Amino acid sequence: MEDSLAVMIPLAAVILSLAIPIVGIIMFFVTAMNQKKHDKEVRQLIIENHTDAETAKLLIDEPKKQPRKMGPFNLDNLRAACILLGIGLGAYIDWLVGVETKSIYFWLIIAFGIGIGLLCSFLVEMHLYKKYGSKENEKSEEPAE
Repeated sequence: MEDSLAVMIPLAAVILSLAIPIVGIIMFFVTAMNQKKHDKEVRQLIIENHTDAETAKLLIDEPKKQPRKMGPFNLDNLRAACILLGIGLGAYIDWLVGVETKSIYFWLIIAFGIGIGLLCSFLVEMHLYKKYGSKENEKSEEPAE
């Protein structure tokens, strides 16, 4: 009984590790097909309802996702860098204290480091918002023609 279980565990691990990317790829294509079907239905409804060109353009065109920028800074990169610095800080504290990786305290200190990194990122973002303002404020301050 124990021998068959010892063989099944690695086999299950290999099968599941291969199944996760396959399921991910399949779900990506299913989502893409559903999006195309939805876009086709929207276009058909626009044609059937004789919608004017400006409204149709707004309904069809999706706004392009742009990274949030504040002045010359990309805030997503800032957040990732602060998280990585927090992980490094937590690992360094673990090394200084001598905590074993099997202990829950190791992971708690790493999580604390990540929290410190996110807090630093938040404080820097707040400073940048105060200094540069937000993109919405810049757009609303433009004079109307």
